[in-house]
Amino acid sequence: MLLQILVISSLLATANAQNAAPFRGQLRLTQKEVIAKKAPEGKLAPGSSGYEAVKVIVLYGDPSKAGLYTILLEVEPNTTIAAHDHPDDRIGTVVSGTWHFGYGSKFDVAKLKTLPVGSVYSEGSGVNHFAQTGDTKVIVAITGYGPTGTTYVNAADDPTKKKPVAK
Repeated sequence: MLLQILVISSLLATANAQNAAPFRGQLRLTQKEVIAKKAPEGKLAPGSSGYEAVKVIVLYGDPSKAGLYTILLEVEPNTTIAAHDHPDDRIGTVVSGTWHFGYGSKFDVAKLKTLPVGSVYSEGSGVNHFAQTGDTKVIVAITGYGPTGTTYVNAADDPTKKKPVAK
């Protein structure tokens, strides 16, 4: 119930934003409909981690432009996301699975807090954080005010900057 209230509140807020897009204030998705959304192939949305194991689905707005946006992160099992930050304040809600989330300038399993479905957390502007999944896929809804982006504490951890290995 808490999850539904949080997701619906977040989505209603986006639908009433000044930069309201095509739904004209009408967006209704059940938890099952949110989970069933699919990410476009081969495209990274701003504010994503850049990992191949993390798919991003834009539910509302455009994270690369000024304005309210909501994205879904679909994170594969056994994924570790290195410490990074974003230029905007963001709020996350766990839609499915169990998310392990922590704050700090390097990944530290001792700083992870286990967040089950319905949990809420913040990603403050410039606040370093990291995350991990266990043996199940996780879906997280994140709402922020763009433009957004992702900066890794250690540039070597940025998967978008890694060169492919020659075969």
